[in-house]
Amino acid sequence: MEEVPTRIEPCLFEEGIPPVLARLVDEIRASSARLRHGLPAGLVAELADVLRIANSFHSNLIEGHRATPASIELALMDGEASALAAEGAAHVAVQREVDDLFSRNELPVPTSRDFVLQLHRGLYDRMPSEFAHVAGPSGEEIAIRSGMFRADGDPDVVVGRHHPPSSSRVSAFMDHFSRRYRAADAGSVNGVIAIAAAHHRFNYIHPFPDGNGRVSRLMSHAMALRAGIGGNGLWSVSRGLYFGLKERDEYKRLMDHADHPRMGDIDGRGNLSLRALTTFCEWFLSTIFEQIRFSEALFAPNALDARYRKLVASLVAEHSAPDVVSSLLAGKQTVSHPQLVEELVSRGFVSPGSAGLCIRFPLEHHGALFPGLFAETSTENRLIFRRGRRNADAG
Repeated sequence: MEEVPTRIEPCLFEEGIPPVLARLVDEIRASSARLRHGLPAGLVAELADVLRIANSFHSNLIEGHRATPASIELALMDGEASALAAEGAAHVAVQREVDDLFSRNELPVPTSRDFVLQLHRGLYDRMPSEFAHVAGPSGEEIAIRSGMFRADGDPDVVVGRHHPPSSSRVSAFMDHFSRRYRAADAGSVNGVIAIAAAHHRFNYIHPFPDGNGRVSRLMSHAMALRAGIGGNGLWSVSRGLYFGLKERDEYKRLMDHADHPRMGDIDGRGNLSLRALTTFCEWFLSTIFEQIRFSEALFAPNALDARYRKLVASLVAEHSAPDVVSSLLAGKQTVSHPQLVEELVSRGFVSPGSAGLCIRFPLEHHGALFPGLFAETSTENRLIFRRGRRNADAG
């Protein structure tokens, strides 16, 4: 098999964008533009915190690593956690850094060598010792060097049926990868399509001994922000990849399908199949569209307000309590008697800030506030979060 970097071609659709992909890009742009409509900036920031947990939770589920959202939240709060929860917290921390860079207009091209190395370093500098090594193809133990590609002298890797480029050739492949996708970083139609295409080609190269999937999903998140479809962080690419459109194995199955070599003279001009890349990009962009639509419905102001009012009314006796949260959800301050404020703070619904009260979304109530965001975790969230709070109070 050739070890030249053009082995990952085609990287984009230079001979004409398939109409189905162009249509999906239009739909994604329109939906993402509507996503934060009617939501105050402070509320968007709080919801983005929730979505970072969702992105981490589902990204690690894809790897077969299950830490509940509550355990990840506790790991972020006090630093003491299981290895899986610490792994989840590392993902959240790196995504927060990405989001902060974007908010300051300092986010670099996400497909650049330096940026993907930065993502890997951010993850593995925070990883517990349990994730410092990975088993090689012959069962040998390979040390993971934080923020460093596979290189000459490192064992080659095998991923299922796929044989990524030799370790000695990874650097050359990543140079080609970065150069090819830099051209798409301009907010054009190809800029959105490149989120899907680069996601596959990055994993095809498999530049790290471990962490490639998580890095690629963080890279895709950053690319969505740069392409103008990030929706202020209010949707999760990893949630879509985990659930798929119909079945949970679609992601890995379609990634494998996109590894296929060119199939005949009418299948593009590169080493890999253009038809398979089109199929993968259509699926990937469709999952993005579905996640944005899911978040549109979930965070619709009237619906979110109704769910929060119902929750507060069921737990707080004071009849004006739902009105307090409604005002805060709308970005307005309200005057309440000290006892009510104290109870709302103690339950985690609000917190005092320099500009007044701030709305909060207690993780133990995410099942009621954000139905379906975290699958089958609401009961575990309540139990773990309450146990964690008791332990913290006892300490």
